[in-house]
Amino acid sequence: MKQDTHPDYHFITVVMTDGTSYQTRSTYQKEGATLNLDIDPKTHPAWTGGGHQMLDRGGRVSRFNAKFGAFTRK
Repeated sequence: MKQDTHPDYHFITVVMTDGTSYQTRSTYQKEGATLNLDIDPKTHPAWTGGGHQMLDRGGRVSRFNAKFGAFTRK
C-alpha cells in the first residue's frame, strides 16, 4: 500500500448556530480547528420536518395545479 495517500484525520470543534459545541474527528483543516455551522441541524426545517408551506410565487403552483391537478387530486 502506498504511504501518505490518506488525508490527516484529526479532532476539530464544531460550533452550532445556538452556540453549543462538540468535538468530532474530521479531515477539515488542521488539528484543533473550529467549524462554525451556518445551518444548524437542530433547528433547520430540512432536518426537523418543520411546518413549512408551499408558497405560490408568480402563480407557478396555480398553473401546475390547473394543468396537472386531475392527476394529483383524489
